[in-house]
Amino acid sequence: MPLHEPCFRGNELRYATECIKTGWVSTAGAFVGKFEDALAESCDARHAVATVNGTAALHVALVALGIGSRDAVICPALTFVATANAISYCGATPLFADSSHETLGLCPEKLGEFLDRDCDASSDRLVHRASGLRIAAIMPVHLFGHPVDMDKTIALAARFDIPVIEDATESLGSYHRNAPTGGLGTVGVLSFNGNKIITSGGGGGVITNDDTLAAKIRHLSTTARQDRGWQHDHDMVGFNYRMPNLNAALALGQLENLREFTAAKRQLAEMYRELFAGMDGVDLFSEQSWAKSNYWLNALLTQDQSARDAFLDDVNGRGIQARPCWRLMSELSIYRHCPVTDGLKVARDIESRLVNLPSSANLLLPDEGTI
Repeated sequence: MPLHEPCFRGNELRYATECIKTGWVSTAGAFVGKFEDALAESCDARHAVATVNGTAALHVALVALGIGSRDAVICPALTFVATANAISYCGATPLFADSSHETLGLCPEKLGEFLDRDCDASSDRLVHRASGLRIAAIMPVHLFGHPVDMDKTIALAARFDIPVIEDATESLGSYHRNAPTGGLGTVGVLSFNGNKIITSGGGGGVITNDDTLAAKIRHLSTTARQDRGWQHDHDMVGFNYRMPNLNAALALGQLENLREFTAAKRQLAEMYRELFAGMDGVDLFSEQSWAKSNYWLNALLTQDQSARDAFLDDVNGRGIQARPCWRLMSELSIYRHCPVTDGLKVARDIESRLVNLPSSANLLLPDEGTI
């Protein structure tokens, strides 16, 4: 049983076939715009810009916000490596923050204490005292689909006048106090990799309500090209990050099934909760009362690391794919030099005990055959 696999049951084949028959398979074509409009609506936002993958979306969002060398971007130590990599692409430095047992994501209370204790604020910048780096943004991550407390995170960022880059790459379909994730920060970023709740094979998106920022992101993601009749120019160093029409066709077909996929995954989480309810030493992580999670990957917390490893050995030996969460970014050789907010006590505890369980939507959806 795989950890997570895609589920195709709607218009995916019809839309993709239309691309192939018409020849519009690259970055020009109607499905890119259709998908962007539907995605923006899904996130209750004004704009969506479709990209080739979630890492590219993170990168172009950071560039559009003017983040570069001598800047630090705060992100959780417990996250997928793409979060930190995108920051590094800009010449900036990840500053790793601790997590919350309540959400698995960035802890705004601890972060606020760090900013007050270890940073100096002036009228136009916030500087990390030890490194001399400007704190340029906060990048919370909705880990495994569970929303971070965005109200507190956004309020903290507003106090220091810094943007919030909402890494919602795992949380499409999740809600934070009745608002969809992805559209809550200055910008939000989504991923449509093959293991996400919807997939375009490879793909991502940037979400924002800022008209000027959306135009800049769109411009940067299409090589910063300026069309002038039959000739074109490039006025910035841009990126070839535009999602191809063929991928957008697949993504649109998938997005039309998002509610069905989310409902199935939430039902699966409830079944896991009932299964593990009577077992000592294990606890299925559950959403907060103010949140509605897509339960992208169900997370089981064991008693300690030895119990986690024994569980992983047992279930994988039975052909059931389960995995631990990622190593802390601060423990990777490429990021050991980066500053951290504190001892990362909670992040270390979660990392040592967490197991991801098989979470595909098609485990519960009725078999409708192949598309």
